[in-house]
Amino acid sequence: MDYILGLMPSALPPWLQAFLAGTLCAVVLITFMALGPLLYVYAETKLAGFFQDRIGPKRVGPHGILQTVADAVKLLFKEAIYPAGADKKLFIVAPCLVVVGAFLSFAVIPFGEGWHIGDYYISGQVANVSIGLILLFALGSIGIYGFIVGGWASDSKYSLLGSMRTCAQLVSYEVSLALSVLGVVIMAGSLSLVEIVEEQEANWWFALPQFIGLLVFFIAGVAETNRAPFDLPEAETELVAGYLTEYSGMRFGLFSMAEYINMIVLSALCVTLFFGGWVGPYEPLGPVWFLLKLLVVIFIFIWLRTTVPRLRYDQLMAFGWKVLLPVATLNAVITAALVVAL
Repeated sequence: MDYILGLMPSALPPWLQAFLAGTLCAVVLITFMALGPLLYVYAETKLAGFFQDRIGPKRVGPHGILQTVADAVKLLFKEAIYPAGADKKLFIVAPCLVVVGAFLSFAVIPFGEGWHIGDYYISGQVANVSIGLILLFALGSIGIYGFIVGGWASDSKYSLLGSMRTCAQLVSYEVSLALSVLGVVIMAGSLSLVEIVEEQEANWWFALPQFIGLLVFFIAGVAETNRAPFDLPEAETELVAGYLTEYSGMRFGLFSMAEYINMIVLSALCVTLFFGGWVGPYEPLGPVWFLLKLLVVIFIFIWLRTTVPRLRYDQLMAFGWKVLLPVATLNAVITAALVVAL
């Protein structure tokens, strides 16, 4: 931030310098979220090739680095067709809902401690609210409507079945996801993500005392993002492509982009709740430490996809209700009892 301010004309008033610097940081953050899926897809294809003893992309650009860019350009120019019986308005709105929910969710993730510029303070997140954790879950739930509406509006049996699976899966695992972070909230005594990070900075990372909660959170997060081995809503051997079967062109790309953004958001939330957020050895490099931790969690997402086979749907639902939910509830109750006792 100090470097950004150093590039600005000194004649500008301090409040305007702070505003411009904050705006520039916001633009950088939005650009990161927009380009994140492209980088994620490239990293995933390369790592999947490495894990499975394949080459991976290497033709377009040096080491295939422009392959995802070529894919994005291809989607932009592909014809967007409509099924004959589709509800065209809802068919168009559905992918937009999914992307908006994914983008808004990242607004409450703190990536730095913040910076003081004269009498002004620029927060290390877009929106610093006292109930940030609840707000994040609420914003993330917007995407569920996009999946359901997209599957229903497509006028396709495969799409409808995929959307029904998505609804059942997301509702089931979102209960466990919410309960898994309850122990963190109890220990931090706050729903503010900034205060949760500050509590870890003053004591220890919650990944240690809340290890069970971390495991439940990660497993439920994988299910929430429809990633293998919980990718039943998109099971190509059963549903062609699930809720997005009838989508083509950039509308198909929006669904895919939202999936990767949601993975980045959940990975960032995992880092914030359990691994100290921006806390690291050298305080001014807070966003750097945050990014490094984020990359480690994303690597585990990719690693899991390439090594674990898909579950059956009955196994998926049974695991969510009979295993994750009781474990998450027990972890929250024990944490509350220990906090009261101590």
